[in-house]
Amino acid sequence: MLKTLVTAMLPILEIRGAIPVGVASGLDPWLAFAVGFVGNMLPIPILILLTRKVIEWLKKHNMLVKLTAWLENKGSKGAQKVQKYSFWGLFILVAIPLPGTGAWTGALVASLLDMRLKRALPAIAMGVAVAGLIVLLVTYGVISAGSLI
Repeated sequence: MLKTLVTAMLPILEIRGAIPVGVASGLDPWLAFAVGFVGNMLPIPILILLTRKVIEWLKKHNMLVKLTAWLENKGSKGAQKVQKYSFWGLFILVAIPLPGTGAWTGALVASLLDMRLKRALPAIAMGVAVAGLIVLLVTYGVISAGSLI
């Protein structure tokens, strides 16, 4: 279970990687979903509140210039899509379980757009839940198909 939780907390992998890891480790698929959801959401409030401040501090002190430029570039690409639809745009960005989307990207975008935590967190949580359900269905489908062979 710890492996699933930690996997969900990692950028890029998030809940999309945690559910297959949990199921492969023998967890019930719904438990893997629940643990993956919790793990994916744990760092998000901190990221929303601190990302912009950290980027500004790094730029002010001329540190990690390439990393801050990359983060701002990634965030601004997502922000263009989200800005038009605000809450629902953020939800959709997080809900689509593809590379470059997810809760970490959503938190970065929310931070760069100065979205309030009380508005961004529910959109991200709903997006994580939908992405997790999609991955759960795909994972369960692969398990079911494998048992037929």
